[in-house]
Amino acid sequence: MIPVRLEIEGLYSYREKQTIEFDKLTAAGLFGIFGAVGSGKSSILEAILLALYGSTERLSDRGERASMLNLQSDQVLILFTFQAGKNNSNLYLARYFAKRNKKDREKIELGEHVFYRKKGTDWEAIEESASDILGMSKEHFKQTVIIPQGKFREFIDQKPSDRAEMMMLLFGLDRFDLSQKTGSLLKATREEKIRLETQLKGLEEISLELLTQKQEAEKALKTQVSEAKAKLEKSEASFKVLEQIKNSFLQLQEHKSTLRDLESRKPEIEQKRKDLKEFLTAKTHLKPVWDRLQDAQKDLEKYLVCKVDCERFKEVYAKEVSELEEEERKLQAKNEERPIREARIRDLQKVMEIQELEGKLNSANQNLEALKPELEKKKSALKAQEQDLEQLEIQLEKLPIPNTEQLASFQTMRENWKNSSSRKKELEQIHQTFIREEKVVSETIANTLARIPAPFTDLESWAKDQKSKIQNLDQERENLLRKQGLGTHVHLLVNGEPCPLCGSKDHPSPLQKEEDEKEIRKKELLIQQEKDELERILAHISNLKVEEANLENHRRNIREKAKEIGELEKQLQEIQSKWKELGITDLDQLEIKIQELGRAGNQREELSQSIQAKRKNWNNLRLEVEDATKGLQKWENSISSFKALIQSKREEIKDPTFCKPYFSKSTEDINSTIAKVTQDIKDAVALLSGKQKHLLDKRTAQTKNLADLENYSNLVLANQKKVQENSDQLEVLKTQFGFKDNETLQHLFHHSLEEDKVEAELRTFDQKYHLTKSRIEELSKDEKVLSYSEEAFQVVQAELEQAKSLAIDLQNQFVLLQDHLNQIAQQLEQKLEISKLFDLVENRENGLKELERLFQGKGFVKYVSSIYLRELCNTANIRFMKLTKNSLSLEIDGENTFWVVDYLNGGRRRLLKTLSGGQTFQASLCLALALAEKVKALNQADQSFFFLDEGFGALDRNALRVVFETLKSLRHENRVVGIISHVEELQQEIGVFAQIELDPEKGSTISYSY
Repeated sequence: MIPVRLEIEGLYSYREKQTIEFDKLTAAGLFGIFGAVGSGKSSILEAILLALYGSTERLSDRGERASMLNLQSDQVLILFTFQAGKNNSNLYLARYFAKRNKKDREKIELGEHVFYRKKGTDWEAIEESASDILGMSKEHFKQTVIIPQGKFREFIDQKPSDRAEMMMLLFGLDRFDLSQKTGSLLKATREEKIRLETQLKGLEEISLELLTQKQEAEKALKTQVSEAKAKLEKSEASFKVLEQIKNSFLQLQEHKSTLRDLESRKPEIEQKRKDLKEFLTAKTHLKPVWDRLQDAQKDLEKYLVCKVDCERFKEVYAKEVSELEEEERKLQAKNEERPIREARIRDLQKVMEIQELEGKLNSANQNLEALKPELEKKKSALKAQEQDLEQLEIQLEKLPIPNTEQLASFQTMRENWKNSSSRKKELEQIHQTFIREEKVVSETIANTLARIPAPFTDLESWAKDQKSKIQNLDQERENLLRKQGLGTHVHLLVNGEPCPLCGSKDHPSPLQKEEDEKEIRKKELLIQQEKDELERILAHISNLKVEEANLENHRRNIREKAKEIGELEKQLQEIQSKWKELGITDLDQLEIKIQELGRAGNQREELSQSIQAKRKNWNNLRLEVEDATKGLQKWENSISSFKALIQSKREEIKDPTFCKPYFSKSTEDINSTIAKVTQDIKDAVALLSGKQKHLLDKRTAQTKNLADLENYSNLVLANQKKVQENSDQLEVLKTQFGFKDNETLQHLFHHSLEEDKVEAELRTFDQKYHLTKSRIEELSKDEKVLSYSEEAFQVVQAELEQAKSLAIDLQNQFVLLQDHLNQIAQQLEQKLEISKLFDLVENRENGLKELERLFQGKGFVKYVSSIYLRELCNTANIRFMKLTKNSLSLEIDGENTFWVVDYLNGGRRRLLKTLSGGQTFQASLCLALALAEKVKALNQADQSFFFLDEGFGALDRNALRVVFETLKSLRHENRVVGIISHVEELQQEIGVFAQIELDPEKGSTISYSY
């Protein structure tokens, strides 16, 4: 994260808006933010934390938020622009805004906290939080990027478990927590193993012997199936020959029956043949003439009816046209008066406009009279307030101007006295604690030396004597072991024969193996007891060395604390000497001086605020007088305008005599009259148009009716002639084809005879009759058909069914056996595959069990966290050893506890907490820089930022110089370091800085060194 710009308004001492441009500050690599105590330096870090995480370091999120607002401000606004993301490539804006409750100033409304990301030239609101953008929580941010005042050594003081947890969260080490994944895999593997075991139990009966047995049964059954098929084929051939003879016999019987049916239908068929002939003759020759005659008669009747209707409508249309012409003449005369009536309507509308203007004129006169006394009253009040304002300004000039520099100096003296007194008290308590601990350590050393036995003067000679005892016992045990080795050859000794080792033929006292073993066990027990005693002696030596080192450390710490107490007493004496120069004897008198200066400033501030309030009220009243004057002029202009408009409207009236009575009438009456006349004009126009259209329609209908009458008369004459001609032609055709009357023809014409269907029926009958007779003659020629026996056919059929049933049964048995055989083969193959898979799953289960044991309780995460912490120590030691001139280095043990290796005391280890204040500061600085460097690498950034808010008061001049050189060297590592401090030595060394000053009127203000 690299800061770009910070805007602060209304936070703590920042009353007015202040902007810090970090671009030029960070470009220097090392910059400072300097100012006196209480000027608002640390508030800059508070503002950054508030913009990023919505809370500050000093105050809690609940109940204390009201205290973060400047007492003279109603709101707080923080705008923080910064770079973040991979390689700091994204530009973000964090905005925090909160305001006081309007009713209760001690309450703060819920703050607005929003993040924006720059996209092109626009800012786009995003949902991510600071933890998502920066990849770290607020607590980790305070330990790696921005370290507030008093929090510098927090990383060192953490518990080991909290420190490991921080490393896990900061570097995402939870990815190494594989216990849950391993448990899931183990559970799935166990379920898979159970599934495979279940499958194997279901295949226990499947074996290679069962497969061989079924294969032999298949061969025997296959032979039986072949024999049954051959027998079935022979029976089927005999049955097919006999079946063909049976079919021919049945066909002969069927054809004879069909012929008898056809003979019985022959008279009916002949009658249909006759009817069809007459129907075709009538339809072909007489039906067209008959249809034309019927059509001509229908048309004649229709035209006669139409002719009668037209003659009747001729008289009706003549009467209606005459009446409509008379009504049209009356309406035409009424519409000619329309222009005169419309002009009078316009005059009446002018009358209503004049009435409305006269009403507005009266209202304007009333408003004008009401405004005049109110305006005079406000002018008098304005003059009185001007006099009061002059009196207050005279009083302000008479009040003395308070000395703000002296007030700030007194406040600084008070803070320095309190801080030094408090620090002196703390150091005195620590000094007494070290004295008590030094006494305890001395007593412990004396007790340890008192345990040395009489002949020895120190622990080293005692340990040397003990080692000599152990060596002697070891030598005795070795001799016994060699002797026992010779005892293994005792059984080879025979009286009178030479010994295989010495050659002697006499064996007076051979070795006893049991006695040697007892002696060896006794020696080993003594050796172990002496070794335990040596361990106790060595433990005393080690403890004595540790206690001696502790004693030296305590004595050194006692000297250092005594020196620091002396320096603080000297500082307090210097402060008291400054008091005496100013005529102040003690802290209480200093408090009285501060209160007196504060009261003088408060009186002047209260009077200034009163003047501002009076001036604001005077200005508001002045604006009211100006507004009232403008309102008076507005009504005067309106009255003149209304009078001119009324005169103009009266001159526009065309018929004053007609309008005169209406000036005394109401607007409603005039509107009613206008509406009635307007509606009557519209009705007259509409009625005339409707009558003219209706008259035109009637005349058109009359003309059409006369034309239709003439047309229908001609059609009647033509159709009478056509009816006579068709009647004569029909009589000639009836005589020609032998039809006597019209009833017979009508019966034929209306008969529902379908000629195609009847012809097809006759044709089908003739074909079937001849075909049946021919087929009977053909079948009667075959002697086998005539001699067919049903009993013989049944016998052959039964033999065929028996052979077929046997063949099907054997074939089904063979198919089932083949399926069973294939199933056994598949199951056997499946069993082999499942067995192999079961072995693999079982091996996987054993491996996962071992992994689960290793990953249990986040053990692997803790191990990786320890590696990160050791790497952090190695990185920090590069600077720490340089700061301590290679006298100290940092280590971390298996429990994640920090230790210090003291090379001035033989490289012995001691807890980091035993360092002095300055050394602790150096260690904290190196660890913080190393941690920030790791975060920089984690974010893949080529540049990183580190902000430190510490007074460096625990360092002497030389240590301060070394620390400063270390901070300056970070610029070569592409690191940006910001320092907040009031130490003068740092202000002289750092060329680029921002100066914070506390102005009594404006609050904290920011200036720059460039």
